[in-house]
Order: sequence, then structure tokens, then C-alpha cells
Amino acid sequence: MKKFSNDVVGICHGDVVLFSDFETDGDMWTGDGPRQMRRHMLFDEPFTAPPIVTVSISMWDMSNVANGRADIKAEDVTSEGFSVVFRTWGDTKVARIRVAWTAIGPARDDEMWDLY
Repeated sequence: MKKFSNDVVGICHGDVVLFSDFETDGDMWTGDGPRQMRRHMLFDEPFTAPPIVTVSISMWDMSNVANGRADIKAEDVTSEGFSVVFRTWGDTKVARIRVAWTAIGPARDDEMWDLY
């Protein structure tokens, strides 16, 4: 369990198209074997410490000629942002993926002062 030392909790969220490889004949659509797409996300304003980040696929468009294989997660979480990482493997053909994410963590209180 993550416990916060102050009573101000911030929540930031987003929903972005991670890639659309069918439009450009990109590797997720035309390739096979292990493939990865990584994209850095920035929070609207920084948290006071790294938050808890969850990610999920909010839209997927995959070919029906092979099994759909997908792994998605948040990596490299800091108080300013994180990387969303999508992986697939085998003969899976991924046309596009949209990712929804939510970050929850300690936030700056407008009443807090920086003395030094």
C-alpha cells in the first residue's frame, strides 16, 4: 500500500493514441517477433513524489489473421511523468492502440511554502 504524508492527493489522467502503424506500414502492423513501442507522458503539473500510475488499452485495432498478443505497462515513473510501454510478439499485427492512464499521488498544496 502506498501511503501519503500529506492530505493533498492529485489525480491526473489522459487518453492518447499510442501509435497508428497501419497508416504508415509501421513495424507493429507489418513486422513480427518481439516489438515494442514506448512513449513518454508528462503530467499537467508535477506531483511532490512519484505517483501510482495505471495504464489500460482503451481501443485496440488488431488483425484477425493471428492471435492478439499484448502487454502494456507504465515504466520509469517520476513526479513529472512516466513512459507507457506496449509490447507484442509472434505474428500479431497491431494496426493501432489507444491508451488510457491515471496517476494518483501526493500533490502540492497551494498553502505550502518553499523557504529555501
